[in-house]
Order: sequence, then structure tokens, then C-alpha cells
Amino acid sequence: MGRSSTPGEGTRPRVRHAGQLGWDDALYEDGKGDAPKAEGEGGGSRRAEKGGGGSRRAGGHGGRRGRSRRAGRTKKRRVLRWIAFSLAFVILGTGAAGYLWYEHLNGNLRKGARSAGNSAAKKTAPNAAGQTPLNLLLIGSDSRNSKENLKLGGSKESVGGTPLADVQMLLHVSADRKNASVVSIPRDTRVDIPACENPDTHQKYPASNGIINETLRGGPGCTLDTWEKLTGVYIDHWMMVDFAGVVDMADAVGGAWVCVKQNVNDVSKPGVPGGSHLRLTAGRHKIKGEDALKWLRTRHAFESDIGRSKAQHMYLNSVLRELKSQNAFTDTGRLMNLAETGTKSLQVSEEIGTVKKLFDLGMQLKNVPLDKMNMLTMPRIQDPEDPEAHVLPKPGSADKLWGLIRDDQSLDPKDRAKAKKKAAAGPKAGAPASLGVTVVNGTSGDGQAATDGRAGVVRDLLKAKGFTEADASPDPGSARTTEVTYPKSSGAQGRSDALSVAKALSMPTSAVKETPDGAGLTLTVGSDWRTGSTFPKAAADDSDPLEDTESVNGAKTDECMDVYWPYRQM
Repeated sequence: MGRSSTPGEGTRPRVRHAGQLGWDDALYEDGKGDAPKAEGEGGGSRRAEKGGGGSRRAGGHGGRRGRSRRAGRTKKRRVLRWIAFSLAFVILGTGAAGYLWYEHLNGNLRKGARSAGNSAAKKTAPNAAGQTPLNLLLIGSDSRNSKENLKLGGSKESVGGTPLADVQMLLHVSADRKNASVVSIPRDTRVDIPACENPDTHQKYPASNGIINETLRGGPGCTLDTWEKLTGVYIDHWMMVDFAGVVDMADAVGGAWVCVKQNVNDVSKPGVPGGSHLRLTAGRHKIKGEDALKWLRTRHAFESDIGRSKAQHMYLNSVLRELKSQNAFTDTGRLMNLAETGTKSLQVSEEIGTVKKLFDLGMQLKNVPLDKMNMLTMPRIQDPEDPEAHVLPKPGSADKLWGLIRDDQSLDPKDRAKAKKKAAAGPKAGAPASLGVTVVNGTSGDGQAATDGRAGVVRDLLKAKGFTEADASPDPGSARTTEVTYPKSSGAQGRSDALSVAKALSMPTSAVKETPDGAGLTLTVGSDWRTGSTFPKAAADDSDPLEDTESVNGAKTDECMDVYWPYRQM
């Protein structure tokens, strides 16, 4: 018989109870009674409930008690269902709120192109585990083009002017995430600036030789391109903050510990206008907000831009220690607060222009041991053209620093010694005549035209050394520095063979690198060896970067800044 659509007619079954809808009422009831049964499911019919030997009236008020128990269970089920529905609503509401919050944070972010069009550095090849290093350019803008920034420093005349990149730091995190470094370039360093177009104004700037803090005229991407041209390091992203952003971020973090050896009062002096107005007594202080900005801007009281860079490194190290001690990397509440402030304060390159990507970026630093975090300022010399005001990268030492970062080697000499010793323990290299070496002309790596026929010249040098199977590739390459690469699948034997090629040409062991499978033993002649039959030696001054400049280690908590004597009065 068919089912009627009218309630109570035909053979239409009763409405399914909650258990049939996926709710198990028995889980929420105190008694052992079952849910009401449909007719014919046992326990008698409704007629049987009213009379006969099975009457509920038998034995006193059993029927009334039964109805009371059923009513109690029904009421309890209703309450529990309301609770369940309410929980579902809250969960769905929270999910919606979470989505809206995520979109809100994404909406806070200001983004821009990674490069201004002249990014020429080559990304470092993955290591044996498929990991690549992370390079992030941190830029501090002196823009006064907002009420908040103008209030924190500068004059009304500075509003509308082109901002300068007064703070520039490169954060390098190793491919295995076991060490990291931060390198500052002084704002008055004279460098070659590539041609750039400002993404906002579309004004074009020709290539020039100037001061590195002027690069922001072409936008953050222009600053990145300048760094790549100078260092040969591929930079994945940039991140920029202004004065107001520094204050807000300092408050969100909760402050950082700093230390001065003497009292400091950084104010204008005769013949030396300006000053950050930092005022602290000798000893340790926890600073945040505007005091943090004053610390980061202090130049005269710390004697120079170099002193200021060291003070900034001390502050950043302290911030990292604070975040780790607060478990900020795993504390949801702290992360939400930092996310709100950070997304409002920062401008970032578009590839990291979402909250998730910024979060993932932050997690890259979470497991780096503090004693493997080194911060330093680029080794430099006085600029012969303007020795009082400008500096240049120090030949040899600065080159070695950039080479270590390009090769993803630790800045700690002890770590490098261990790696070198481990590499030397490999198998014996094959006989030179048995090794097939492909020579590639990569002399255009610095952006200049390649040297014609360079691969053939170096191939002949190798043949003269016994590598009779060496061959010149007709396809051009691009490398800032000359390197010998071997495929990952060849393992320790491949490295030993590559080392023998490097040794034959008097190249350093750091020139030997592993690459993914697909190419055999390859010598790429870089722009550092454009001419000549002898591999160019490093400059005479080849001291270790950590020993040749100011450096701060993340694990040290007792470092204090020296105060230049004219600024010690309170």
C-alpha cells in the first residue's frame, strides 16, 4: 500500500526519532529506557497501553509516573538538541568569523613587485634534501608622508618627499634551517644602482652610481635589485616598515631589552643638528613604542651609522629572544595580536602577500638556535671620493661574505671547518682522463655581455691538465662566480671528482656544489673569470667576515652599547 501525504492516514510510518537522524539519545539520558517505539515494534499497541492486563494503572500510579518519565526524557532531549544546534551554530559562526578575520588581515597588507625589473641573480640550487635557503631583504623607510610618521620625526617640509631606505638588512636562513644571519649595509655606501621604474609614479631612473639609501626612489624592488647586483645573492622577498610601523610592532612584541654602558642623551649638539632624543641611564632597560624607535634611530650617540647598525642588531636579537621565551610562535593569542599589528605595519613583496605566507615565513626562524644566529655589518672602507661621508664594500672581506651567503655556508668559521673536514673524507677521485667535464660560458652573470669563446679557452686549460674528455657547451649559462657542479645522484664520488677539477684550476673548494640530477660534471665559468688562463685569487685581505666587522650573536645577552662621550650627559 502506498504512503499517504496526510498525517495519520494510510501506512505512513511515524517520524524517525533522533537516533535515526544521527543523534543517539541514549548517550544523553540518565535512565535506561529506550526511545519511544513506533506501532508494531514490540511492547504492545497503543490500545494495549490503555487497558487489559498490561494497564499502566496497575499497582498504583504507574501510568502517571510513566508519562512523567517520558515527558522528562523528551524535555531533556529537546534541551540537548538545542545545545547541539547552538554548538553547531557557534562552530559555523566561529569558522565564518575566522574566515572574515583572515580576509581582514589580508586586506591590511600593502604589496608590491619583488623586483623593479633588473633582478639578475641566480637562485641557489636545492641541497640534497631538496631544501633551498631563504633570503629576505628588510627595509626601514624614513618616509614622513603620513601624520603618524611626521609626528615621530621630521619637518612639514619633508612631507611629499621621496623616502630614503635608511635601514637595509639581509636576513639569510640556511636551507636546512640550522643557522641564520643578518647583514646590514650602511646607508651611506656608494654602489652601482641599476635602472629602475617606480611602480607608483612610473617615473624611470637610469642606471647610476650613488648612495644605497637613494634606491627607494624606484620602490623596494629597486633596492632589492641593487643588493642583488652588489652581492650576487638571489633575494626571495622584501619587507618594508616605516617609523609608525616600528612603534606599533615594538608595542605588539612587548618590548625588548637593550643596554648602554654609560648614560645616553642623544640630542642636537653645536655643529651636529638632529638626534633621536634617546635618553637612558647606564645599564639594561626594556624599551618599546617610541623609545624603541629612538633606539633604532640613534646615530650620533653611538658614534656613526656603524654603531647604529650594531644597536639595531642587538635590538633584533632581543626581540627574537623575547618571542621565543613567550612561546609567541605557538601562542594563538599572541600570534593574532602580532598578525593584526604586523599586517597594518608592513609592506611586503607580492609573493608573501597573504597572512598564511607571512606566518609560514615566520616559522622559518622558529627552530634556528639563537647561538647560530649572527648579525653583522658589511665590512667596508672609506670612499676615496668622499672619505668623510661615504663608504665602499671592503675588497676581499666583503666579497667573501657575499660568497658565503651565495653558497649557503655558515658565517661561523667552526661550522665551515667541520663541513670542510667532512667533505675531505670522501672517496678517491677518478683519473682526470676518465672524467667527462662540460664547460659552460656563464660570464654574463653580472649583467654584462659574455666574453666570446670563454668556454673553449677554459676547456683547453682542462685538457692541458689531463682532463682530455672536457668539452665546451654551445649553450650559454649565467654565473657571477665560477663553479663546478655535480649531480646529486653521483653522491660522494661525484663531489670528489668535482673537487679534482677545482683543484686542477686552483679554485677554492667552496666553488664545488651539488645540483639536481639532469646534468653531469659541469664547470661554469662565471663573470669573475672573464679573461686569463689562471683563476683569479681572492684579494690580499681575505680575513674572516665575523672578525673583520661588528657582529652580534643571538645567544649573547650581556652586550652593551658604548656611548660616544659628548652624549653621556643627562
